[in-house]
Amino acid sequence: MTVLAVVVLTYNEAGNIQACLATLRFADQLIVFDSYSTDETAALAEAAGAVVVRHPFQNYAQQRNAALETVEHTADWVLFVDADERVTPELAAEVRVAVQTPGYAGWRIPRHNYIFGRLTLGAGWYPDYQTRLLRCGAARYDPDRHVHELVLLDGPLGTMKHHFIHYNYRDAAHFHHKQRVYCAYDASIMYQQGVRPRPRNFVLQPWRQFWWRFVTLKGWRDGLHGLRLSALMAWYELRKYRLLAGLWAERARSDKG
Repeated sequence: MTVLAVVVLTYNEAGNIQACLATLRFADQLIVFDSYSTDETAALAEAAGAVVVRHPFQNYAQQRNAALETVEHTADWVLFVDADERVTPELAAEVRVAVQTPGYAGWRIPRHNYIFGRLTLGAGWYPDYQTRLLRCGAARYDPDRHVHELVLLDGPLGTMKHHFIHYNYRDAAHFHHKQRVYCAYDASIMYQQGVRPRPRNFVLQPWRQFWWRFVTLKGWRDGLHGLRLSALMAWYELRKYRLLAGLWAERARSDKG
């Protein structure tokens, strides 16, 4: 018998965890891998029938690798689901077929992203493939990619046709908080790589980001919603380069001191 474990990473997800777990009853093992939440996440998860494993958080890649190590001796496959995602019955059935299909080390799953409560099909948010169904012992996460994790597979990758439902970015405040985190991370990586911003980057890079989102990735199909998102992502591209410039300026001041 092929054993499927579903793992949900959590930190203070009391508002999401019950609705998420309710869509995961098809799993043989249901595990909530919690980063010592300070709300009711763990208690709600246990009440819903999940096994709660507490593990200190360092970064997303490390946390997912730790979860893989936890289940690899008791399960054949693991499906990672975020607390703000839902698995439809159609996707659940497809997952059950996939784990019985020989030859694959992992499967990627498309997502339907709801941003500010609206299904968003342009500007880069669709199909938004996520490599989340992994064969135990044949998959791991790149430890150098702390955010926007990269899965390393020892074998072929399949593609599924049914979607996760992702309740992404509840409102503008949530969006801005996340983008500020991503910008700071991306700027720090560029700085570590020795990338220095040039004056033209502060104009051309935001414009390219906007064009890519709105035109190339068809953000225009979402109307004013797509225009807003494309403009916001262009703004955060500018912010990234401003943060990068600040890092180099800080280094210059330190060198002089």
